[in-house]
Amino acid sequence: MKCYAVIDIGSNSVRLMLWADGKTLYKRLETTRLGASLQQNGLLGQAAMQATVRAVSAFYAEGRAAGAQVYAFATAAVRVARNGKELCRAIERACGLRVDVVSGEEEALLGAAGALSQKDGGIIDIGGASTEVFFRKAGVTQFSVSMNVGAVRLFDSCRDKKELLDEAISGAISPLATCEPTGTVFAIGGTASTLACIARGEERYSADLGGTRLSCGFVCDTACRLLQMTAEERKKVRGVEEKRADVIAGGAYLLAKIMEILRLNDVVFSDADNLEGYLQRNVIERGGDER
Repeated sequence: MKCYAVIDIGSNSVRLMLWADGKTLYKRLETTRLGASLQQNGLLGQAAMQATVRAVSAFYAEGRAAGAQVYAFATAAVRVARNGKELCRAIERACGLRVDVVSGEEEALLGAAGALSQKDGGIIDIGGASTEVFFRKAGVTQFSVSMNVGAVRLFDSCRDKKELLDEAISGAISPLATCEPTGTVFAIGGTASTLACIARGEERYSADLGGTRLSCGFVCDTACRLLQMTAEERKKVRGVEEKRADVIAGGAYLLAKIMEILRLNDVVFSDADNLEGYLQRNVIERGGDER
């Protein structure tokens, strides 16, 4: 039996996927807010780095205990931080795991590989420090971009001030003005999963939320409602995770603005995302050699 564990080191959280016999067994998450200080000084904070090393080490041990080959990749926070390599070295010292720092272009392809597999359509991946948009038609990539805007970045620079959010988002997503969406568009990442929880009235995230359709009206209304609340008030909203309560409003508002500029009536939340995409593109297709 082939068993793999993939760890995604993101700007807001560290995630683990355990995969065996052709299917995802489960995913787990630890919020470490790695990218929290990027907007201020371009550096990863020491406390967040230490929390991330602990989370990755624990997930590595969990994967090895399950008999899995373990892989790890990092996205925007590590990619752009001046001390990103320092974190990678700390992780390797702690547990021997080498971290693959992916480019923005590769990050978009990972999301597409996970949510679309080989199908046509599109993805919107709102992360903590970057957002990827990708479209494929007739098996050919029509549009792919990674933008330096995300839920954590927006919170750090704008808090919940709508005027600042409008200014930051409009500039960041301007590359989408020339994009012509095709097919079903999937939304992936923590912002999308939280909105799916809210839409379905679920207290906690589960893989069963995959397939939840989010209309543009719902996303816009929910984003505006969340922006009018304090973080403490958002924690009482069914479906909002406590550790995401401060950043979810800006993330939802970003998704709403992207849907508007792309003229999308709705998006579909996909539980399959860049974790599955990394496994497919960088492990299975390359023979699954252990790192």
